[in-house]
Amino acid sequence: MNERPYAAASGIPALVALIVLLLAAAAWLVFGIKMKSPIHIVGAVLTVIAVVLACSGLFTVAPNEAKVLQLFGKYVGTVHEPGLRFANPFFMKKAVSLRVRNFESSKLKVNDLDGNPIEIAAVVVWQVVDTAEALFQVNDYVDFVHIQSESALRQMAQSYPYDSHDTGAVSLRSHNTEIADHLQREIQERLSQAGVKVIEARITHLAFAPEIAQAMLQRQQAGAIIAARTRIVEGAVSMVEMALEQLARREVVHLDEERKAAMVSNLLVVLCGERGTQPIVNTGTIYS
Repeated sequence: MNERPYAAASGIPALVALIVLLLAAAAWLVFGIKMKSPIHIVGAVLTVIAVVLACSGLFTVAPNEAKVLQLFGKYVGTVHEPGLRFANPFFMKKAVSLRVRNFESSKLKVNDLDGNPIEIAAVVVWQVVDTAEALFQVNDYVDFVHIQSESALRQMAQSYPYDSHDTGAVSLRSHNTEIADHLQREIQERLSQAGVKVIEARITHLAFAPEIAQAMLQRQQAGAIIAARTRIVEGAVSMVEMALEQLARREVVHLDEERKAAMVSNLLVVLCGERGTQPIVNTGTIYS
């Protein structure tokens, strides 16, 4: 079932006409009482009843709101034009907000792609774009949005690791844009039948579960130390290579293979050590 627009008449002329009829009925009633004419009295009373019944056809539509019209359970159409409107008094009119809404899911405990238990939560920004589907396709579209969004979040979290050790691989922690796009698509697929458009979906909370948080923190620290050491060794080897090349090109000193090995060893110790080295000056032996 898709939304059908309904062009309701402006309510201002209808309101003026009803006021005029009500005043005329009041005058008619007074005249009938004075003249003791049952016909005039009955006519005035029927006119008042008709005016009161017609007043139920007046309704207002607020900005960014729609009114869904039904006639004895049958969907007639949706009015979007804001202001005072008039339609069949027998129409049932149900308001549906078209404003942008958002909600934050609860913290869900799921397993990522590697099987690690994590806690994850997300915020979803959404809007109703089809009032007929929102009201008639699902029982409660607001509750439907909340439940399906959390279901999509669980599914998405199980598709990626918390953190990837391979360069370029998508992970929950390091690829915010890709994860947000995937989450938005997952939610939109579930909510398309409810007449809802997902404007944005982003992760607001991401952490390891408390029972493994300490162990995973140590693992991350170890990975960071290994990565830092790798960079230090790469830089030290490049510096040693450059030193040997400069010494050979400028002919500052001639070193055999044994002394080159000793020099490389000493330089690597100096460059890769965690603490500052203490120099030892070799003054040689003096004979008299």
